[in-house]
Amino acid sequence: MKQRKHPKALPYLFLTEMWERFGYYLMIGIFTFYLKDVNHGFEMTEAESASLYGTFIALVFFTPFIGGLLADRLLGYRLPIILGGLMMGVGYCMMGVHSFTMLYTGMVLVIAGNGLFKPNISTLLGNLYNTDEYRGQKDEGYNIFYMGINVGAFVCNIVSAFLMNKYGYSMAFAGAGIGMFIGVAVFLTGNKHYKSGDVKKVATPGEKPWWIDLSIVVVPAVLFAVIGYFINGVPSETNEHSFLVKDDVTDAFLFACIPVIFFFGYVLFTSPKNERRVVSAILVVCLAVIPFWAIFKQNGTVLNTWADNYTNRDVPKSISKGLKGMYLAGTVKYEKSKDSIQVLDNQFRKVGNEKTIQYPSYFKNYQKTDKLKPGQELVVFNSNIFQSVNPFWVIVLTPLIVGIFRFLRLRKMEPSIPVKMTLGLFITGLSCLVMVAAANASMNGEIKSSLWWFFGAYGVITIGELCLSPIGLSMVSKLAPARLTALLMGAWFISTSIGNKLSGVIASLWDQYDDKSSFFMLNFYLMMGATLILIVLLPWLLKIFREQNK
Repeated sequence: MKQRKHPKALPYLFLTEMWERFGYYLMIGIFTFYLKDVNHGFEMTEAESASLYGTFIALVFFTPFIGGLLADRLLGYRLPIILGGLMMGVGYCMMGVHSFTMLYTGMVLVIAGNGLFKPNISTLLGNLYNTDEYRGQKDEGYNIFYMGINVGAFVCNIVSAFLMNKYGYSMAFAGAGIGMFIGVAVFLTGNKHYKSGDVKKVATPGEKPWWIDLSIVVVPAVLFAVIGYFINGVPSETNEHSFLVKDDVTDAFLFACIPVIFFFGYVLFTSPKNERRVVSAILVVCLAVIPFWAIFKQNGTVLNTWADNYTNRDVPKSISKGLKGMYLAGTVKYEKSKDSIQVLDNQFRKVGNEKTIQYPSYFKNYQKTDKLKPGQELVVFNSNIFQSVNPFWVIVLTPLIVGIFRFLRLRKMEPSIPVKMTLGLFITGLSCLVMVAAANASMNGEIKSSLWWFFGAYGVITIGELCLSPIGLSMVSKLAPARLTALLMGAWFISTSIGNKLSGVIASLWDQYDDKSSFFMLNFYLMMGATLILIVLLPWLLKIFREQNK
């Protein structure tokens, strides 16, 4: 059998992305906890932190459109990756300095840096496979690359737990920055292997300069965002002047999407006829996966809250002393308030000189309080450790999924990209049902939920993720016309951006659902709706994909 070959650059890009994701997911894993923490954070409510989280990760995935366009036409791919990585590293370190000014400045650097880094490392990888020698291995290459993402995402939460328990938030954020700087160093080490893929696109006759395309999108998006933020609407309980929703920032984001949608419509209808069907197929798939990201990205909001407040995080006694000694697990103290509701000091929000309960405490729904004495400490897993469950499953399942698809490919039975993505949406919907079962099994949060529900839900959603996310990157790289590769890669990231923002919007509804199983059912219905839409469009998509593979 002929040995499968990959470009020499793959290990360097794998390790670069691994360290970049190490930093990003370390930061994301503690971000909402930091915002809500009363003693060491910013005392935000669940809805406030979810809204800011959604806006942040939405913008993180919106700027790749700009970064991809600049790289495509002006800068090439290597320089933006280096600059973006350095900006993110500095941004992570700044976020750990406790002030709103430093927090928001750091967030801006991360948003801008990711815009330069994220689309271009993916495009650079795809370009390296655009030769007869490697072309047939592109899907597999992206899956290997995707595993690098998740090795970093798995390890970072363990490191984060150590840094948090021993030093606090500042050092944890600094650890994210150091990880990013290591990623840049690794990328520079493999610089000579990227030359064949670092090719700027040559403008075709009559094609508009890059800065015109950029201004067509960015300037109107900024103007629409300002209009969305300041336009007055129907008064609500939390916002007197919001127009579409209860949050002016969300209004601004939704308004900013309007010129972006019109821009991609313009790109579609001004493309040559031989390209138009392919571009339309890519854009339709980008729209279809928005609900996936709206559900998947709740891992940093709703599922973080579920882990923190509703999941039994007790460390087994046999390993509790060792983990505590290594600062890989924390402690919580059992105390009683005057009204006999068990609470934790860091679960209070100050109101004047008094304290009121802000969030359900660890002991409020703890089943074994009758066996505890006031002042007794329990050793528990850090809540952010549960962020490692998804990357754990990716590492475990990626070889299996790749092997299954390779087995089917050799027998000419491999599902096409549209079929894989449809399966991905459907399977993601099933993961919501696992959380419905978790809510019911815990009597709607009245008692602690088993941590195995987490493993089950993440195991199911990871299968859906592997059928969708890396395949989507490969799809754009394979099918996009050469002159539009980075632009359409930007469209993929914008669809991710919109989904990320919707994840924050949905998560902000969490406190309004007394029946938590109904909240997860809402997610299920959203995924089934997206799946049905893609099923209806499947014959049309399959026809286009078959034409391109001839």
